Amino acid sequence: MSRRHDAPWLDDAAGRLIRPYTVSGGRTRPTAALDLLSLVMATGTVPQTHLGPEHTLALGLCDGPTSVAEIAAHLRLPAVVTKVLLSDLVDCGALTARAPRLHDNPTDRSLLEAVLNGLRRRL
Repeated sequence: MSRRHDAPWLDDAAGRLIRPYTVSGGRTRPTAALDLLSLVMATGTVPQTHLGPEHTLALGLCDGPTSVAEIAAHLRLPAVVTKVLLSDLVDCGALTARAPRLHDNPTDRSLLEAVLNGLRRRL
């Protein structure tokens, strides 16, 4: 069984060795309001409570503003589990979180048309 250095709980042949719900202690709801586009950043405060290896990995990814979705991808964990882990870090003061900045009207027709036109040019 070989271990990857970037993901200690993964096995090349078997995949994830620990189930995601175990990583979050069986919790499915974060205490902090986070969505996939929320940006989290390390505060420099060292957590006073014992954290698991995934908490440590997540905290290491937050040197600069990083989205929840990006952290979930790096950790190879479901988004809801990642939100629980990040929420723990926010609760202990190791991370700050802020909602993404969206336009006043995120469904603005001109914005959606510009995105559609850009996609058409790429295809």
